[in-house]
Amino acid sequence: MHEVDMTRALLLSLQEWRAGHSPQEPRVSTVHLQVGAFTCVEPDQLLTTWRAATQAGWLAGAELAIEALPLVGRCLCCSATYSPLAAQAYRSPCCDQPLEEIVQGRELRIRSVDYVLADPERSDPGQRDPEANGLVAVPPTGAAPPAAASRQPLPLAR
Repeated sequence: MHEVDMTRALLLSLQEWRAGHSPQEPRVSTVHLQVGAFTCVEPDQLLTTWRAATQAGWLAGAELAIEALPLVGRCLCCSATYSPLAAQAYRSPCCDQPLEEIVQGRELRIRSVDYVLADPERSDPGQRDPEANGLVAVPPTGAAPPAAASRQPLPLAR
């Protein structure tokens, strides 16, 4: 069950993202994940491992929202895109050529994170900086933080 390893990679990516917000503490409500059909990741199993891994700690109560991305191929003969089917040996329906280019379906990435930043120096933990509310993509390691409304697709840490 490699969903456990995928959950670990997801948690590592989120931990790196969290460290970039120090000393403020992000309170995450939802992590939006894109999972391609050709990744062999079972969304139900991934949700189960997520729930088990986040029962306690800084992600307790955070939801994992999974967007399933279908497999899309491109025919190299005519450049048409199509939905490859196992029953047709993934061949293109237009030219009957084998699948040579995958356009979509191998993704496993954090699309965005819904969170609120809490300032640990405030006496009332219910108070939040209204400008610290955000819906942002998790930046890759070493990258500059994106703008507050960024929705860049980013890979998981491995």
